[in-house]
Amino acid sequence: MERHNLLNEFPEFTAKIHELKTTDNHFKKLFDEYHEVEHEIHKYNSGAEVTSDEHMHELKAKLLFLKDEIFSMLKN
Repeated sequence: MERHNLLNEFPEFTAKIHELKTTDNHFKKLFDEYHEVEHEIHKYNSGAEVTSDEHMHELKAKLLFLKDEIFSMLKN
């Protein structure tokens, strides 16, 4: 299963991601939460654990929300 970490999702912002992780607490929190949710989704997609379709939908919606928030911060 393909992983969707932020450095792969936004390779053009690699330097800015590293900068914001160390200088912006809000960005760091979003970054960490994104990776926690992405890891949880990966566990379910790989078959390591089982969940309901509803829970998976909620996780994917949360991941998309976090990704949009992070992208917004990267563009500024």
